[in-house]
Amino acid sequence: MKRDLLRILDLSDREILSLIRSGVTWKRRGGSPKAPRPLAGKSLAMIFQKASTRTRVSFEVAMTRLGGHALFLSQPDTQIGRGEPIRDTARVLSRYADAVMIRTFAHETAAELAAAATVPVINGLTDRHHPCQVLADLMTAAERGNDLRKMRVAFIGDGNNVANSWVEAAHVLGFDLRIACPKGYEPDPSVRKDAGRTGRGEVRIVRDPAEAARGADVLYTDVWTSMGQEAEARKRLAAFKGYCVDAALLRLADPGAIVMHCLPAHRGEEITEAVLEGPRSAVFDEAENRLYLQMAVLEKLIKH
Repeated sequence: MKRDLLRILDLSDREILSLIRSGVTWKRRGGSPKAPRPLAGKSLAMIFQKASTRTRVSFEVAMTRLGGHALFLSQPDTQIGRGEPIRDTARVLSRYADAVMIRTFAHETAAELAAAATVPVINGLTDRHHPCQVLADLMTAAERGNDLRKMRVAFIGDGNNVANSWVEAAHVLGFDLRIACPKGYEPDPSVRKDAGRTGRGEVRIVRDPAEAARGADVLYTDVWTSMGQEAEARKRLAAFKGYCVDAALLRLADPGAIVMHCLPAHRGEEITEAVLEGPRSAVFDEAENRLYLQMAVLEKLIKH
């Protein structure tokens, strides 16, 4: 039976840890021509309805290193842009490709695609979830010596799709997550409810960034205005004043804490230049790890 990856809750704790181990193995191999090519002859169809740098490049390179091929399909390249139902696109692509990755606005679009496809569907980003990003973040945290079942993570800023995926990760793996955000910008309540059913981990919403950051092993932030929210930019800038990850906030975290940001970053807004470029920043390591973690995901789902 085919497996999809639409959200972190699609994986068990053991599967997450297994993917991370596999990602570390692929990273160790690098781009060696002697590395195995488990997806030789396989193809990944990639649907992009939102702009991307890291998602597109990392998935394309991942398929190449695994021995397969990735096809980039932007909105104008497909009949979706002319009104073809997503379920019809899913059924057709399933006849050609061995898996489909989609980066889109509404999570419902990815869910509908997965329901109609007969091959694995991977969520490259939706408005509600960003599982591949957070899996790469977890890999990075583990590389830096954190116990993924016991670490303390502080998410500072908007309760967006990345925050939702962190909520699910905390409840699947069992670690402590504190999210500092203004009132009205919390993670999706339905995500918190679904994830909370695991009975593991603790997720707390606080208003004070200092309360979230105190003693944290990981300080995480993201942009305050995501793609599609540009009309709200001025309002959001005002709402998130005081939520910048700066040197003062970092001093409250554990002395060995790392700083993460999924990029692109608005320096001087959600994070300062000094922290982003500082010695405790793992930002570009986590960007690199998208490649290796997604190699692990592709290998698992396509060979499943």
